[in-house]
Amino acid sequence: MPQTKKAAFTERKYVLTLIFVASLFMMWGVSMTMGDVLNAHFKAVLHLSTSRSTLIQFSIFAAYPVMGIPAGLFMKKYGYKNGALLGLLLFATGAFLFIPAANAASFTFFRVSLFILACGMATLETVAHPFIASLGSQETSAQRLNFGQGFNGIGGIVGPLLGGYFILKAGQEHSNDLYSVKMVYTVIGCVILAIAVAFFFLKVPPITEDVLDEDGKKLVIPEADVKPKSLKRLFQHRHFVWAIVAQFCNVAAQGGVWALFIIYGISIMKLSRDNASYFLAISMVLKTSSRFLAAFVFLRYIKPNKFLAVFALCCIAMCLVTAQAHGWVSFIALMMLIGFMGVMYPTIYSLGLKDLGTYKQQASSFIVLGVAGGAVFPYLMGLIADHNVATAYYLPIICYAFIFLFAVRLSKVSIRQ
Repeated sequence: MPQTKKAAFTERKYVLTLIFVASLFMMWGVSMTMGDVLNAHFKAVLHLSTSRSTLIQFSIFAAYPVMGIPAGLFMKKYGYKNGALLGLLLFATGAFLFIPAANAASFTFFRVSLFILACGMATLETVAHPFIASLGSQETSAQRLNFGQGFNGIGGIVGPLLGGYFILKAGQEHSNDLYSVKMVYTVIGCVILAIAVAFFFLKVPPITEDVLDEDGKKLVIPEADVKPKSLKRLFQHRHFVWAIVAQFCNVAAQGGVWALFIIYGISIMKLSRDNASYFLAISMVLKTSSRFLAAFVFLRYIKPNKFLAVFALCCIAMCLVTAQAHGWVSFIALMMLIGFMGVMYPTIYSLGLKDLGTYKQQASSFIVLGVAGGAVFPYLMGLIADHNVATAYYLPIICYAFIFLFAVRLSKVSIRQ
């Protein structure tokens, strides 16, 4: 019996485009973890409670339900490339607004700036996931999504390193004011604009989509000709609907775990603010490693839903150990928790987009809505953390229990008639 040849990771014509799209993943990774640095900095400089400081996460994640659907409609009308350019311009605008926000020393102004920046992040996420999934065979889309999210993890490493050194480092001239925040975000805005200019001149090869006809036969058609029949039909795909809920739970837990990491390091481990941020960077190395291992090793041999189920159980175990506040054992468990949960976002995404064909772009914008979970959960954990930051880590167990259920039962492709 002849062996079936495995699908290639991508095609040669898409390599340069893949690199540019991966850079988009990296830039919003930088910004996402910089928000966790700002938590600790604003808490100290602007004299905020732990729960109030987590409103930074609300400002970031609340942009996703606001921008997710419009970004999907824009991408559908104008294509992947123009959608990415819109996201980059919004991103840069929000970054540059940090200049007047810092001058005014206004927490509200900072949150508005972060919201606009996050509208750019939401647009990039809406575009980048179906974009990178389409740069090759559907069989290897989960690998490409984990590959892209691996670069997101690299950005997640860079964020706390930048923030720790330039914003939080004790003894620096501007470690107790907002000047360093202003300068870091000015540089970020300039880098984003440079990427936008380069992306504008990039020639993207024609992209095709795998589509199933009424008889279940696979068709390959150009991206521009992909026209969904109705959103009602999209929501008949049960696995897609449950993927939105699973993504909500995943990002809710992720947002809370990240938001309180540095505060956990300061209050439980008695670390300085800058050293706590460096340990966050180490945990992001674990997260990034898990994504690249998923892309090039695990998902070549393990079905994505089984892979997701195992990692959900690992996250539950790490939450339990972290909540005990047993010194370095619990702190290492917290770092490992971030490593285990790193594969969830792209894997849930790929399971939700599976076999959607003409609906893939719209589906992406709806799955991005699940990111709204990060808007409320950090605040809930923050309310508990006002009394005991370690105890707050029991809360994400609820989220990971549902993700486990999604992996073992609800991710199976099925259509409600």
